[in-house]
Amino acid sequence: MDDKKALLDSLTITRDSPPPSEGKKRYGWIILAILVLIALMAAGLWWALSSDDKNIAAPAGQKSAVPAAANPGTAQETSQATQPKETSTTATKERVLNASGYITARRMATVSAEITGRVTEILVEEGMRVEEGQLVARLDDALARVDLDLAKAQVSASEAAVKASRANLAEANRVLTRVSQLSSANYSSIADFTQAEAAVESLTADLARAEANLDISKLQVTRAQERLNDHEVRAPFAGVVIDKNAQPGEIVAPGSAGGGFTRTGICTLVDMDSLEIEVDVSESFIGLVTPGQRVEARLDAYPDWIIPARVIAIIPTANRDRATVRVRIALGEKDSRILPEMGVNVAFMENR
Repeated sequence: MDDKKALLDSLTITRDSPPPSEGKKRYGWIILAILVLIALMAAGLWWALSSDDKNIAAPAGQKSAVPAAANPGTAQETSQATQPKETSTTATKERVLNASGYITARRMATVSAEITGRVTEILVEEGMRVEEGQLVARLDDALARVDLDLAKAQVSASEAAVKASRANLAEANRVLTRVSQLSSANYSSIADFTQAEAAVESLTADLARAEANLDISKLQVTRAQERLNDHEVRAPFAGVVIDKNAQPGEIVAPGSAGGGFTRTGICTLVDMDSLEIEVDVSESFIGLVTPGQRVEARLDAYPDWIIPARVIAIIPTANRDRATVRVRIALGEKDSRILPEMGVNVAFMENR
C-alpha cells in the first residue's frame, strides 16, 4: 500500500509551480529583449562615430560638399543625362508638323523600242548605271539593213540619171548655139531654131526631175538609216537600271497590241539625282506648310540619320477621298543609301 501511495503522489500535479512550457516562453522573451538592447546600443555607437567623422571632414560653420563634386563621374553623367532633354525640348518647340511619305523619282522611265521587233541582245543588268545615249539593247535589224542598201542603190541610180540629163542638156545647148549662128547667116530655118530651143527646155526639165529624184532617194536613205537606228535602244537620260523587263529572243513593241507574249519595255531607268520626298498633309494642317520651309527627314531604314530638306511646292489640289494635300520636298543631301519608294518621316520646322 505504501508503494502504491508513493506512486500516486508522484503523478499528482502541483498547481503552485508554473508549467514547463510557460517557463521556456518567459526565458525566450528575456533573451529577445537583451538582443534588441544590444542592437540599439550598436546603432547608437555607429551613429556617434559617423557624426565625429563628418565633423572632422567639414569644419563647423562650413557646408558639406555636394555629392556630385565628390564623384566627378556622377556629375558628368548627370550633366549628360540632362543635356539631351533640353535639346529634345528645343527641337520639339521648333517642329510644327510631322508627316510620313515616300522617296520618289521625278525622272523614271520604262525604256522601250519605237518599233516592234525581236530582241537579239540586252546590254544592261539591274543595278547598272548608264549614261545618256548609252546602248541598252539591240533588235533584229536584218530587214532594216536591206531597206537601207536598197535606198542607197536608188541614190546611185538617181545620180546616174542626173548625169545623163546634164549631158543631154549640154548637147542641146550646143545645137541651139549652132542653129542660132546659122539662122543669123540665113543658113538655117526658123523651124530648126525653135526645135533646138524646145529640146533645150525639155532636157532642162528632165534634169530638174532627175535632181528631184536624187533628193528623194537621199531622203529615203536617211529614213532607212533612222529605221535601222530604231533597232538600237538607247538610254534617254543618265540613271540606274532598277528593273530588267525583257530577255533576248522576246518580241518587244511600243504598245500592248501584240498580246500577252509581247513585251512593252526593255528596262526601267531611274535618275537618282531627281529623288525627292512626297508626303500627304491633312487639309486641317496644310496652313502650317509653306514653300521653302525647312524640313528634317528620317528614313525608316536609317532612323538616326537626319537629312536636311526643304519644301519645293504644295500641289494646288486636294484628295477628296483622304482629305489630304500632296507636298513635294527636296533632299538636301545626295546619298547612295537613299532609294526610290523608301518610307520616310518628315518634321516641318518653324520658320525663323
